[in-house]
Amino acid sequence: MPIFDHLIVGGGVAGFAAARTIREHDEKASIAMVTNERVGPYQRPALSKALWAGERERAIFYDTEDLDLVLLKGRRVMRIDPSEHAVVDAAGAVHGYGKLLIATGARPRSLRFGDGIVRYLRNIQDYHAIREAADGGRSFLVIGGGFLGAELAAALTNQGNDVAMVFPESGINARIFPSDLAAYLNAYYAERGVVVYPGSLVRAVERDDADLVRTSLGDGRVLRTHEVVAAIGAVPETGLAESAGLEVSDGIVVDEFFRTSAPDVFAAGDVANYPDPVLGRRRVEHEDHATHSGHYAGLAMVGHGEPYRHLPLFYSDMFDHGYEAVGVLDPSKKTHTRWDEPFRKGVTYYLDDDGHVQGVLLWNTWKRVDEARTLVRRGGGPTLDAQPAKEQASAA
Repeated sequence: MPIFDHLIVGGGVAGFAAARTIREHDEKASIAMVTNERVGPYQRPALSKALWAGERERAIFYDTEDLDLVLLKGRRVMRIDPSEHAVVDAAGAVHGYGKLLIATGARPRSLRFGDGIVRYLRNIQDYHAIREAADGGRSFLVIGGGFLGAELAAALTNQGNDVAMVFPESGINARIFPSDLAAYLNAYYAERGVVVYPGSLVRAVERDDADLVRTSLGDGRVLRTHEVVAAIGAVPETGLAESAGLEVSDGIVVDEFFRTSAPDVFAAGDVANYPDPVLGRRRVEHEDHATHSGHYAGLAMVGHGEPYRHLPLFYSDMFDHGYEAVGVLDPSKKTHTRWDEPFRKGVTYYLDDDGHVQGVLLWNTWKRVDEARTLVRRGGGPTLDAQPAKEQASAA
């Protein structure tokens, strides 16, 4: 049984960040990364962002040559045994470790129907399949109006496809945006050629005799398209942790050093449920958190642990609009928006019951993330004025 000083399960952003940090602090340590994909670690967010904007595929892969890393590709880990400091893969091979990092990320939430018909975007193979269909100029239905659904609908439309969106909320990104901004995005996407079906549930997806996909909505309408892609959220990959007896609650529960409930086992990235000193326990599924949490986990694994105090950034582009945000964006609570230009440029604050800022949305407003982070950490009221004379306050 090979025994590695550091074993990383998962070939994504967090795993690579941890490996790089470990190597920076220990030139002699043995490091191995196990990934169930047949390629090396890559920037997974590029699958819905950079690659559709013209980035070359080879540019999204991380360079692992300088890390002196044993890369075990196409290996699915089936079991973790914390008491033996070992993991077992699907081929029955046993890999020992001194320190283990679980960076398994999250998998797409799936529909209970449409198996073999509905596409999901999780890995680079999924991207290839969707992109091949998209380059043929076909019709697509995107199920889901959230973060990923909005990005995919814009990307598919920009490739010259006929695109429709269906989602149960009242507007695009209505789970994180104030209702007026979400409603504006419905109209904006329609202007860009996307047919939008808000407030709609999908009841069935099946292939018809014309080799089209027949999607039945709750109100009786039937949509026929060449392709259906679902983007309805993600579920943390906690199966290994659960079977190993680790504490799990909406992700793998970790402390401020990304240590799990088992000795010498760490977790980082989308799968980690970590304590934020201001916002409480949370799990974040975005690149900035994956990078920083992987780095901090790596520090802890080599004995240089520092408490994680980073407030992650998340961002997205939707046609000509873009945003950056920090904190908790919950439109069910009070929001306060200051527009420089209505729906074109402004800042939205998300407040708790005491009027303290819990999240900041920078809508087409750039180079203000550090200010926004300071505001959330301080817990005061809104102070980032875009144009104080043009204010709009709303309570959801």
